[in-house]
Amino acid sequence: MTPEGHAALQAELHALWHVERPKVVEVVSWAAGLGDRSENADYQYGKRRLREIDRRVRFLRKRLERAEVVDPARQTKRDQVFFGATVTYARADDSEVTVTIVGMEEAEARAGRISWVSPVARALLGKRVGDVVRLRTPAGVEEIEVLSIAYPEPRR
Repeated sequence: MTPEGHAALQAELHALWHVERPKVVEVVSWAAGLGDRSENADYQYGKRRLREIDRRVRFLRKRLERAEVVDPARQTKRDQVFFGATVTYARADDSEVTVTIVGMEEAEARAGRISWVSPVARALLGKRVGDVVRLRTPAGVEEIEVLSIAYPEPRR
């Protein structure tokens, strides 16, 4: 994943563990002190929310522990498509699409960020400007042409 994606997951983990979870624990403790828990909506909702938070925290911790952070700004072969590249390609209908290849947790199609394991990214990986790629889609095979490849500038 990119350094930005890694930082976002760390921020989510911190917010869940240090901000949201303590608030929910406080509500559950207060609700438990009221007596009958079977009809206490605050208690039941709070316990459910705690399970959701704990599940997400476990997922984030495992993901962060195994994550391989790759900084696209350090890419030396900038003439080829690799992880972190922003690629503009032309479709058969002459429309242009710009995508950035990122990690699975960072992917957001509406923002133009696609996972490195997506069919489009897999078709583009290793290609250069001018290469024509055959992309298998649900509608059939489509040819796309790589128009440009860009990487973030190295930080100093």
